[in-house]
Amino acid sequence: MAPLKGHDVPEPYRQLLVHSRDMTSTLEAFYRQPMGLTVLSRYREKTDYLREVLLRPLGAAAAVEYGVIRICLDKFPASARQAVLTEGRPLGNILQTEALPYLSWPQAFFRIEADYHIGRALSVSPPASLYGRRNVLVDGNRRLLAEVIEVLAPAENVL
Repeated sequence: MAPLKGHDVPEPYRQLLVHSRDMTSTLEAFYRQPMGLTVLSRYREKTDYLREVLLRPLGAAAAVEYGVIRICLDKFPASARQAVLTEGRPLGNILQTEALPYLSWPQAFFRIEADYHIGRALSVSPPASLYGRRNVLVDGNRRLLAEVIEVLAPAENVL
């Protein structure tokens, strides 16, 4: 993994990663269509809900983002918590539709070489350079809502 400064992230990844919005709404604006969610794995321990996910434009075969997220369920109202556990929509969509105040706060940007697992999830053959970020979502009181690693599909899949 190679850490990057925001200004060193190449386009189109910079516009998709270097911002203070959630990834779901950013990808929906970029693709001009809603994002669908595929949960690859999940684990729940008390109030922490961890899941490995893919986001893809609705109706598209190829995923445009691979993510691993820890969601702090105890920080969400019951309706949003239930929506998360139903696994039908990405977290960003739930935050928007439930009108929950939040701040997206990117912590780091990086370039990685796809391994077999991520390559398979994003339909690329290793080695392929992929760009991503580590992000946290906090509520209006700066309490942690979620931590997420977000990795984008290669530019030729994105454009």
